[in-house]
Amino acid sequence: MNSMITRRRLLQAAAVLPALDCLGPATDSASAADGGAEDLTRFVKISIGTGGHGHTYPGATCPFGMVQLSPDTFNDDWDWCSGYNASDTSIMGFSHTHLSGTGCGDLLDVLVMPGTGAAKTVPGSREHPEQGYRSRFSHDDEVATPGYYSVLLRDYAIRAELTATERAGMHKYTFPKSDTSHFIVDLFHHYGNDPREVRNADLKVTSPDTIAGGRTVYQWAKGRQIYFAMKFSKPFLSSEMVTDGPHPKCLLRYQTAQDEVIYVKTGISAVSVEGALKNLEAEIPDWNFDRVRERARQAWQRELSRVRIETSNPKHREIFYTALYHTMLAPTLFDDVDGQYRGMDGKLHSLAPGAHNYSTFSLWDTYRAAHPLYTLTQRERVPDLVNCLIRMATESPLGLPVWPLQGVETSCMTGYHSVVVIAEAAEKGFPGIDFTKAYPMVKRRVMSDDYQGLALYRKMGYIPCDLVEESASKALDYSYDDWAAARIARAAGAEDDARLLTERSKNYRNLFDKKIRFMRPRLQNGEWASPFDPKEISIMKKWRDFTESNAWQATFANQHDLKGYIELFGGREAFVAQLDALFAQSTDLPPDTPPDVAGLVGMYAHGNEPSHHIAYLYCYAGAPWKTQERVRSLLETMYHDDPDGVAGNEDCGQISAWYIISALGFYAVDPVSGNYVFGTPLFNRAVVEMGPGSTLTVEAKRKSPEDCYIQSVTFNGKPYHKVWFRHADIARGGTFVFQMGPRPNRQFGADAAAAPPSLTP
Repeated sequence: MNSMITRRRLLQAAAVLPALDCLGPATDSASAADGGAEDLTRFVKISIGTGGHGHTYPGATCPFGMVQLSPDTFNDDWDWCSGYNASDTSIMGFSHTHLSGTGCGDLLDVLVMPGTGAAKTVPGSREHPEQGYRSRFSHDDEVATPGYYSVLLRDYAIRAELTATERAGMHKYTFPKSDTSHFIVDLFHHYGNDPREVRNADLKVTSPDTIAGGRTVYQWAKGRQIYFAMKFSKPFLSSEMVTDGPHPKCLLRYQTAQDEVIYVKTGISAVSVEGALKNLEAEIPDWNFDRVRERARQAWQRELSRVRIETSNPKHREIFYTALYHTMLAPTLFDDVDGQYRGMDGKLHSLAPGAHNYSTFSLWDTYRAAHPLYTLTQRERVPDLVNCLIRMATESPLGLPVWPLQGVETSCMTGYHSVVVIAEAAEKGFPGIDFTKAYPMVKRRVMSDDYQGLALYRKMGYIPCDLVEESASKALDYSYDDWAAARIARAAGAEDDARLLTERSKNYRNLFDKKIRFMRPRLQNGEWASPFDPKEISIMKKWRDFTESNAWQATFANQHDLKGYIELFGGREAFVAQLDALFAQSTDLPPDTPPDVAGLVGMYAHGNEPSHHIAYLYCYAGAPWKTQERVRSLLETMYHDDPDGVAGNEDCGQISAWYIISALGFYAVDPVSGNYVFGTPLFNRAVVEMGPGSTLTVEAKRKSPEDCYIQSVTFNGKPYHKVWFRHADIARGGTFVFQMGPRPNRQFGADAAAAPPSLTP
C-alpha cells in the first residue's frame, strides 16, 4: 500500500439522559419516538465500504456525532485511513474518533484494549499479533448495526460491545474467569507511526475507577487538541503508568469471574479534561449500556426515516439505507454540552444557546451532493452547518475553510468550496444565516488573497502550469468558486462585486482548446503546454497539472455555464459526441495516476468526485435519455452490498450521497443555482420528509424494474416538460410522477427550452 501515494497523502508531510442531543431536533413528521413502524436500521449493512478502498469504519456513533467508537486493525497506510480494513484478522483496540471514507488518515484517539494473561504495552504486528496486545478476530463474530458494534477477541475470550452518544462512548466487556484480566489505555496510538506526531500527552489516574488526560497531535490536522475522561464500572486492583518516552500508557489490572462484565465510559472534548467529564456526566450518567444503545438506535431510526422508499429489490434497499447512514457520519459535532468549543484560532469560544459547532468538512467532495442532500433531508441543521463555516472563516488565520478537522485547517484539496455551501444556502433561502458577516471573508479570498495561485488567476485569467502545481484543476475550481462568491456578494448587497465575479467565473474558457475540444494546461507565455495526452495528469513532469483527474474529466468540470460551454464546443451535437467519447475510452491509465481515480467507465471515474455530475450533462444538450441510461448503469454497477461495495473513498458521505439523490431521480449539477436536473428514479416510490408540512414524493410507474427511460412527467398532477426543477418548486413539498419505459423517448427534454438554465442564457 505504500506505493499508493495520493495528493491527499502528500499533503500530510437509569434516568432520561438530560442532554442526549444524538436524538436530534424533533422538527418534522419523521421525528416520532421511533421514526415510524418499520425498523429501517436493519437495512443498514455497515460492512459496506470497510473493504477495498472505501475507508469506512464499522463502529458505533450517533448521527453527526463527535464520538466514533470503533475497532482499529491498523493505523497506517492508505487503506487504513479510518483505522480499519475488512482484510485484517486482528484488532489493536478500540479508539474513540474516526474519519469516514477519507483519502487521508488522522484521529484514532484514546485507544482502549482489554486482555487476559501477561499484559503487553505495545500493539504488536498484524503478522504476529501475539507479540503485543492485539487480538485475533473473525468477521463471523462481528455484529455492526447503527449505534452498536460487537466482536469476540479470540485471543482473550473477551466479548467487546460498543455504543455511543454524541460526545461519549460506552464499552461493555464480558471477561472469562481470570486473575490476570486487564486494560491497556494507549495515549500514543494514532494514525501514523512517527513518534514526533504526538506531543504534550498527559495521562493520569484521578481515582480508583477514573483516568483522564489529553494530547496534541501533529498528523494531517497539525496541532489539533483532544481531551478525555474515562470511568470504569469496577475499581481496578492496581494501575501502572507505562511511558514510552514522552508517550504515556496506562495498565489497569483486575480479577474477573466467568462472564463478569466491566463497563467503560468515555467523554471526549477539544476544550479540556473538565469539558470531557461534563460531556460524560451529561450524556451517560449511569451504567445502563442497553439504554444508551437503544437511544442511539432510535436516533438512527428517526434520521433514516426521513426518506422512505418502496422497492421489491432487497439489495437496492440495503445499499440505499447504508448510503443514507454514511451521509450522516460527517460533518461531526465539535462542541461541549456547555456550548464551549475550540475554534480555528486555537482559542476557546462559547456558542449562542441552541447553536452547534462542527468539524470534518470534506468540502471538495461534499459540496457536490452531500450538502445538497442536507438541504432536503436535514433542513433544520443547514443553518448550523453554514454558520459554522462562517465562524471558521472569521476565526481562522487562513480565512475561508477548505478542509477543517477538529479546529485545524488541513488546506487539503484545491479550491475553497465552503463558498459553494454558503452560496447554496443563500440561493435556497435558508433563514438564520448572516451573509453580510460571511462576505468580507469571501471578498478577501476572491479579491486579494494570494492563495495557491489565486493571484495569478486574477491577473491572467488562468494559472500557468510552469509556475503552480495542479494549475488546471485549481483554475477550474476557482472559476466555480467565483460563481458561488458572486451569489454570496448578492446576498450581502454587494451588487458590483457580484457582477464582477459572475463575469470572472467565465475564466474556465481560458483553458479550453477549441481545436481539440479539451481543457488543457497553459504556460506563463500563454502557449498550450505540450505534448498533450488527455489521459495524463501532468505535462511538465515537475508536478501534476490536474487534481486526482486528467483532461478527460477536467473537460467536463464545468457546472455553472453549460450553455455557454456547449457553444464553445460548436453546439450540442459536438458536446454530446465528446461526452460519448469520454465514456467510450479504454480504461488504461498512466502509471503515475493516483488510485483515487477509480470506478472507471471509459475515462469517467465514479470513484472520485470531479466526475460526479458528468452523466447529467446530456440533459443540457438535448439528450436526457442518455443521462437516464448512464445514471441507471452507474447505480447498478458502482454500488454493491459487500465490503468493497463503493467505487472509491467514501469521502465523508459524498459517494453515498450521489447514490441517494440519484436514486430519487435527480441531481444538483450546479448546487449554487438551487436547481436539480432529472436523472432516472430507481424506486417505485420514494417519500422525503423535508420538514413540517413539506413532503417530496417521487413515483415511478413502470411495467418492469428494468424500465429506466422517462416517457413523461407530471408535477402535482400537471404535465411537466422540463428536465430540471428549482429547489423553490419543492420547498413546500410536491409530487413528481414519472412514466417509465424500456426504450428512450428521444423527444422528452430534447427541446432547448426544456434544458436546465446556466450562466449563459
